[in-house]
Amino acid sequence: MIDPLILKEVRGHVGILTVNRPKVHNALSSETLLAMEQTFIDLENDSNVHVIVITGSGEKSFIAGGDLAEMEHRQGLAHYFEFAEDVHRVFRRIEQSDKCTIAAVNGWALGGGTELLLCTDIRILSENAVLALPEITLGLFPGAGGTQRAIRQLAPCVARELMFVGERISAQEAVRIGLANKVVSLAELMTVTLALADKIAAKSPLVLKLLKRTLLDGAEMPLRSALAHEQAMVSLVFDTLDAHEGIKAFLEKRVAKFNGT
Repeated sequence: MIDPLILKEVRGHVGILTVNRPKVHNALSSETLLAMEQTFIDLENDSNVHVIVITGSGEKSFIAGGDLAEMEHRQGLAHYFEFAEDVHRVFRRIEQSDKCTIAAVNGWALGGGTELLLCTDIRILSENAVLALPEITLGLFPGAGGTQRAIRQLAPCVARELMFVGERISAQEAVRIGLANKVVSLAELMTVTLALADKIAAKSPLVLKLLKRTLLDGAEMPLRSALAHEQAMVSLVFDTLDAHEGIKAFLEKRVAKFNGT
């Protein structure tokens, strides 16, 4: 029996997507990428799931980049119309998801692994995690959105150094430069990640959806337009029952019961 490329689990309101190719450090082949897409869509379409956690199988690798054995045989146009188009579509879907996404990085996150990290909302790293955009050492450069997301999320000079030199950085350094949120022990990684996911999942899924859209859309607007967008979106939130439930619960000194309406 062949092990599935992607594992899916739902715990309460949290969905867990695990890339399951530990023998090749969870490298992203074309087949793996498409399986990831379908699993992510399944979790997005599950109304019971409010938060999606992405991790890798085993204790050594999150995602150690693209599958080099597969990439070695690619030519430009085929790559452009096939794998590159797929990886941009899948990563953009993760980035634009209405549901909160958390990366639980359990080891190497090289190349495409770091590029996937850049698409998630929150990033928790184990102490043994190693991150890099090392494509330049292979005569390539990041092509799964890394050039554009890194330069927007990090100080431009830091992003350029990561891509121009291609050296690996530690989990602690990744947090220091703003690439990730926190570092925990490997043994605690999923416990800490799921505890955070449960806290977020307890909030209104509808309000989280509107908040994520406000953040994503506003990031691509000039400040004046983004502020007007925020004004409109937060006003829309006042039409939800959850907003009034949250305010009422606070005034009544009780825990709010959000139902996503």
